[in-house]
Amino acid sequence: MVFENEFIIAKEAMCEVGRRLYSKGFSAANDGNVTLRVGENRFLCTPTMHSKGYLKPTDIVLIDIDGNVVSGTKNRSSEALLHLEAYRSRPDVSAIVHCHPPHATAYAITHTALPRWVLAEVEIFLGSIPIAPYKAPGTQEFAETIRPYLADSNAIILANHGTLTLGKDLEQAFWWTEVLDAYCRILILAGQLGPVQTFIPSQQVELAALREKWGFGTPASTGSNSNLPCDKT
Repeated sequence: MVFENEFIIAKEAMCEVGRRLYSKGFSAANDGNVTLRVGENRFLCTPTMHSKGYLKPTDIVLIDIDGNVVSGTKNRSSEALLHLEAYRSRPDVSAIVHCHPPHATAYAITHTALPRWVLAEVEIFLGSIPIAPYKAPGTQEFAETIRPYLADSNAIILANHGTLTLGKDLEQAFWWTEVLDAYCRILILAGQLGPVQTFIPSQQVELAALREKWGFGTPASTGSNSNLPCDKT
């Protein structure tokens, strides 16, 4: 089939990301989903109820900006609407990963805001990491929870759920998931030793400048010190 020949490399890359997510314990069973922008209002999407560790290129479907399946034999991920909400707001984003990495999800289920200005790599690559409020997965309401944070963030924690990371390509979207979960793990370990020490204001300015210089900021990044956690109520 012409369509499959045209997109086979992209689909294989998505399957590889799925294997990485599964092997690292970021997506248990059939958890998580991956999408890739392949044209104007066209996106490759992983199917629902499939383990990310055992995907085949023929499992991947093509959807439009409204979530309709354009091509493919499987049903799209039930959480594709979450991805599409991000794509609408961020034309610079070409790939999105959603999964449930254990350490970051621990922050998600406790609604614990991640501190800013602790690790240089996190500030340069991710910047602010907000926690979006909980809504039932798979719904448009759920998708809209991330809207307030998209302008400033490439990584969002989803309350009582998991994470969403946005990248210019699949590799970057996956990397941001790795960076986010590693940061959360480090914070948990550090908390057993003593208070976390943060960068002084002049160092914060320096890191913000590096983030902009190296092109890791979002188009409308404000450089805010707040991670805008969801309410604990």
